Amino acid sequence: MKTHHEFLDPICCATNLDSFGLRKAILESVRDQLANFSGTLLDIGCGNMPYKTLLFAPPSRVQNYIGLDLHGSIPKPDLEWDGQTIPLPDDSVDHCLATEVLEHVPDPEKVLREAWRVLKPVGRILFTAPFLWPLHCIPNDHCRYTPFSLERHLSRAGFEQIQLKSLGGWDASLAQMIGLWTMHRPMSSLKRTILSRAALPAVRYLMQRDQPPSVFKEGLYMITGISGTALKPAATGNKAEKEGDAFR
Repeated sequence: MKTHHEFLDPICCATNLDSFGLRKAILESVRDQLANFSGTLLDIGCGNMPYKTLLFAPPSRVQNYIGLDLHGSIPKPDLEWDGQTIPLPDDSVDHCLATEVLEHVPDPEKVLREAWRVLKPVGRILFTAPFLWPLHCIPNDHCRYTPFSLERHLSRAGFEQIQLKSLGGWDASLAQMIGLWTMHRPMSSLKRTILSRAALPAVRYLMQRDQPPSVFKEGLYMITGISGTALKPAATGNKAEKEGDAFR
């Protein structure tokens, strides 16, 4: 029987109704940017580095991967975050990746300013953040972002050409809530097995027909999460440092 990688080849089945939609959407976001990646890439909050092999595969032109995470993370990251500074020189990496990380940091602009600092001019950051997701990694679960708050944080950190997309719309949101309820509501293991199998066709149907919104408007749209890209401008100066000082 063929096995499927949870992050790189997700399939919707009765045991991952809660995470399938999220994994698929994040994977698509990374794949969409592969052709733009080259040189040295810094994976902020790398965890178990699930996208490392993908980042070395064409059309990506990444030559050097650096994983950054907290001290004590397993597996051990290449670099450790001390809560203040990324241990890299200014203008030293070509691109940054930060999937499902910003909700776990109490001061997102501090992390974004550091990403801006270590990026080379015209360097790109790709990030994702959940919107419809339960409390997790307690107590290090600090917020859920709207597109407007993300754009504000990125701008204050010095980034430009900010582009944001929804990871999923109304149907994906309903599918995700069905999956989360089925997989995590307290119940017996027998009942969970029965309900997850019963819910599988509905979740698959909803995910297949989902149409993520192309714009963010008042009250008309529901989103599961957000992906986005932003660039460090060619003429950097001290913009991020000055704007950072204003909010300290």
